[in-house]
Amino acid sequence: MDRNFLKQRSPRPLLATALFSAAVLFSALFATTALAAEGRDLTFQGDASFGGPHGGQSIQAALVDTESGEVLAVESGTVSATDDPAFSVTFPDALEAGGSYAVDYWIDSNFGGGMEGTCDGMQHDHQWHTPIEAADMATMHMESHDPSNQTAVCDSFQ
Repeated sequence: MDRNFLKQRSPRPLLATALFSAAVLFSALFATTALAAEGRDLTFQGDASFGGPHGGQSIQAALVDTESGEVLAVESGTVSATDDPAFSVTFPDALEAGGSYAVDYWIDSNFGGGMEGTCDGMQHDHQWHTPIEAADMATMHMESHDPSNQTAVCDSFQ
């Protein structure tokens, strides 16, 4: 009698159970992958030490993937003469944990020459390259004004 029961039992419930289990597993894997692919915000700021020499001047900042050299995003603003932080730019959803990044930024100073709105050489426009460590959460980085630590970054803005 057990043999007849097995022969007569429909495979549909087993198939339905298997398909349901596969769908649940796929959904779980897809959700994990989607969460892992979400970027984290980077807020990049300059403290009040930028205000004296650069208050009222324009700033541009580029988020760079240092492994590929690709510029991922560019943000701009104005340096405040009185606020702390003197500037703040945000790159939303831009960082992946374990990624290799830097922020290249320049201030349109035009000291002793240069053109308004153009990234000129370091003798005219102050510019820096700052490595950023990406974490599993939003990242905030604060910089202090240090003209002795400049790096040519105009190529990131062409």
